[in-house]
Amino acid sequence: MRLLQLLPLVLLAAATSLEADQVRAFVGSRIIPMGSPTIEEGTLVIRDGRIENVGPMKEVIVPDGAEVIEVSGKVIIPGLVCTHSHIGEVSGGDASDPIQPEVRALDSIDVRHTSFEKARAGGLTLVNIMPGSGLLLSGQTIYLKLRDGNSVDELVIRRPDGNIAGGIKMANGTNSIREKGPFPGTRGKAVALVREQFLKAQSYRKKREKGEDGFERDLALETLVEVLDGERVVHHHTHRHDDILTVLRLKKEFGFKVVLHHVSDAWKVADEIADAGVACSLILLDSPGGKPEAKDIAWRNGAELERRGIPTALHTDDPINDSRWFLRSAALAVRAGMSREKALEAVTIEGARMLDLGDETGSLETGKSADFVILSGDPLSIYTRVQETWIEGKKVFDLDDPEDKLWAEGGYGAGEARAATGCCFSN
Repeated sequence: MRLLQLLPLVLLAAATSLEADQVRAFVGSRIIPMGSPTIEEGTLVIRDGRIENVGPMKEVIVPDGAEVIEVSGKVIIPGLVCTHSHIGEVSGGDASDPIQPEVRALDSIDVRHTSFEKARAGGLTLVNIMPGSGLLLSGQTIYLKLRDGNSVDELVIRRPDGNIAGGIKMANGTNSIREKGPFPGTRGKAVALVREQFLKAQSYRKKREKGEDGFERDLALETLVEVLDGERVVHHHTHRHDDILTVLRLKKEFGFKVVLHHVSDAWKVADEIADAGVACSLILLDSPGGKPEAKDIAWRNGAELERRGIPTALHTDDPINDSRWFLRSAALAVRAGMSREKALEAVTIEGARMLDLGDETGSLETGKSADFVILSGDPLSIYTRVQETWIEGKKVFDLDDPEDKLWAEGGYGAGEARAATGCCFSN
């Protein structure tokens, strides 16, 4: 191959190496690391997508050759984590059966959908994308880093064994009740169907372990075995106090790990939740018009759970709550009695822990992924704007970029990711 033909490849390799070795130091901002005291005038150093150092300006030495970014007057917090989102027009199981664990959110997400851009504009860096709650079990959830990417495969998080990180979505209450089978017509029948499937999964696991002749794989039961073995967290939609206790009863019977989602009536059964040792992911503003079992939802849920030491996160349920206003949920929780510290942890590190990713992201600590947000002011102020969002050391949102600003503020062109043309569409 001629030298001129090799030159572009050499330049590409050099550019890739330069990007990989890029060191940046963000200096002068107020830094809220989560899990350690706030730094009033701090420096955050990132290298190759990781946090190399974070601390007071007078203590952190900026490495030679680093790009120094002046952020005085700004606030840096970890990237926001939403434990319950439906962005990307995700879909799960259909109306053929109330329990469909074999269905994967992975196979139904459009990462070019405008909701991804808006989530980055809100400072979100990690999301648990879930199927809906119209079934007792609507499929496998997926944990995504909101990197810029053309396919879902570029955003997935993989566990050490190579498997894609995710949980399972379950629900109870009125959402899954129907007048005709195979769906349940009552709450009692709903629980009976769930128990029946987990018993089948226990039997399937025993047969698989014994290597019985004629054993055939079953995708649905294999997924439930992963739940029984603690490899998948159950993310359980539940609102009413009795429905919450039903989930705790199932957890005790089958031993799976569960995060209670929504929990509108958490304040009524907070002691029982604490005794069960489970985590909660709260929604403060439910769907427009609400639903019967959410009529007693209380903003003080966060405060009640905090008083009992219950791990608590907040979520958007986007599009129910727009991801661009996620920090407002933390502010509302504080207004209702939750501490400032725990409310900010509820949109960062606590969510990461519930996805078993707390060692990787959710706080600003040396060695963790460089996922962070630069804010114009205090995180809980209504006047504060997300200025920039960074994921793994790369900027994925910049309010000073006119295109990004459009996603942040709306207006003409903000709601359409693509334009339809051709014989089948009008202008």
